[in-house]
Amino acid sequence: MAPLSIPSPSSSREDMLALGALVTRLDPGVTPFAEADTYSLHVSGGEYNVAANLASCFGLKTAVASALVEYPIGKRVERAVRKAGVTGYYTRFAFDGVRGPNMAIVWSDRGQGARAPVVFYNRSNEAAARLKPGSFDWNAVFAKGFRWFHSGGIFAALSPTTSELVIEAMEAARKAGAVVSFDLNYRAKLWAVAAAEQGLSAARAEEGAAKTLRNIVRHVDVLVGNEEDLQKGLGLRGPEAESKGRLDPSAFFGMIAQVTKDFPNIKAVATTLREVHSANRHRWSAVLWLDGKSYTAPTCDLDVYDRVGGGDGFAAGLFYGFLTGKTPEEALKLGWAHGALLTTTPGDTSMVSLDQVEAFAQGGSARIQR
Repeated sequence: MAPLSIPSPSSSREDMLALGALVTRLDPGVTPFAEADTYSLHVSGGEYNVAANLASCFGLKTAVASALVEYPIGKRVERAVRKAGVTGYYTRFAFDGVRGPNMAIVWSDRGQGARAPVVFYNRSNEAAARLKPGSFDWNAVFAKGFRWFHSGGIFAALSPTTSELVIEAMEAARKAGAVVSFDLNYRAKLWAVAAAEQGLSAARAEEGAAKTLRNIVRHVDVLVGNEEDLQKGLGLRGPEAESKGRLDPSAFFGMIAQVTKDFPNIKAVATTLREVHSANRHRWSAVLWLDGKSYTAPTCDLDVYDRVGGGDGFAAGLFYGFLTGKTPEEALKLGWAHGALLTTTPGDTSMVSLDQVEAFAQGGSARIQR
């Protein structure tokens, strides 16, 4: 197995391209949905968040390929992407004024204390689900010299054509010499709907997801996903459910032999470890397997303001470390630190500075900065 090789930076090269759905997340804060009168709107997307974090916090040149609907919400999304410093490559759709197609809505509150956060979706007639092979001119896109390409399981679950598009893009990325990463991000609700649309029973949703995701992961260099993602997303055997949710890296590292046996192309696998004591109090760590060696980040206690996007924050910091030539330990700590800090602010993308991330990664504290 060849080691992970990162393309060299240059003034003529872009750093990272993400492929995925852009969504709006409506957030009522700590108020339960049934009682909420006001909501904050966050522009988000599991794949886009990584590109936005790399641009806004880490200063890299990033882009997103996605669907955009020509109506006011689409304009709101496009402006947020531009504000984050991310270049947009869009397949644009006309809105019929009544039924769509639409920019998807994710409803997600923060929970509080013993009350867990709640997440549900309105992805009916979503424009991103209409994306398919041929939606983008990858030769023209990768002519920009992207060093890294990233996508994820949320986008792959939207329709049969989105998973095919992911593979098409990955093949183009590899041809262009880019590193290819994929976040399994297994979401049972999305895969259950995908199974129903194909006439499959709910019991076969995991089977369908694993078949689709395994086809994608054969094209991947860097995989992000915890042991549950690996089990349900790739159909691998792993620890029983009662061991999940604990800060035990052995469960994750114990599955790496299966991953590399089935997917010898994989050079790195990483994930966060989160032990949830309440909606606002978590224990937090992260792990990385890279080129046959295992690494574990420190463990810290988090006072969580908004947990959504923490995993994407981890991925962004980790990728930044790789792209800037950090050691594996340094890259892992940067991901761990950025993911932790991202949970201290509202919204799904980074509101912290690189100085703050580096200080926390090196053992900094929350003492006041004067």
